[in-house]
Amino acid sequence: MDDLHTFVRRYPKLFVLTGAGASTESGIPGYRDAEGHWTRKAPVHLQEFLHAESARRRYWRRSMAGWPLLAAARPNPAHDALARLDAMGNVRRLVTQNVDGLHQRAGSSRLIELHGSAHRATCLACGTAHSRASIQQSLERSNPHCVGALARRGADGDGEPDADDAQGFRIPSCERCGGILKPDVVFFGECVPKNRVDDARDALARADAMLVVGSSLTVYSGYRFCVWAAERGTPIAAINLGRTRADPLLALKVEAPCGQSLSALADRMVAG
Repeated sequence: MDDLHTFVRRYPKLFVLTGAGASTESGIPGYRDAEGHWTRKAPVHLQEFLHAESARRRYWRRSMAGWPLLAAARPNPAHDALARLDAMGNVRRLVTQNVDGLHQRAGSSRLIELHGSAHRATCLACGTAHSRASIQQSLERSNPHCVGALARRGADGDGEPDADDAQGFRIPSCERCGGILKPDVVFFGECVPKNRVDDARDALARADAMLVVGSSLTVYSGYRFCVWAAERGTPIAAINLGRTRADPLLALKVEAPCGQSLSALADRMVAG
């Protein structure tokens, strides 16, 4: 913690990248274990979702089971501490790989949701926006037999029902035109929108240093920022339990819970 405090005092304008580990203290499971291995079933890929009704049925069945956990989640000390550091001017930009909306709820303002938000969905036919909460109501009306079903909790609003038989499950559609609804999240197999990447890369170029919080960086969409930082000679620190793909690039690594570490850091920055 002394080293982390010294790092932030030396490099006061941080580019912060957060991953699933930042939200686990809010009760939202991560995708991987400490060694970077999957802890859950593979997610639905974009092309499956777009071209196969069976894949959309499976996605929405799991989402219906997992949504209550995500909807009820509250910011934890990691989110609160990053919002405090933001208010103190120590965060040049906060880029999150999470889609749970907890950074906004905690009060972080300089934010880029790299992978979108699970709280919204859009009709692929007419472009009408829908709130995820309203979609949940529709799912429960159409599938009363699934309401309250036990499910293994998954990352980012996913769930694995004990009875994962999606046959006969009625999927939601656009109330305006009947088109396919897609959550406003970047699916596996889908590219992150270029404008988000460009905005984040520009913020990285103007930052003093990079801080990774709760990410194994296994997925390239986050890891590339470490590569770009290293190419520019921008120092990188990480707070993460377990190894990260960028370990060889790090100037400092803190292997401790994110909430505990960031809360202590924010307290020391205030005192300093």
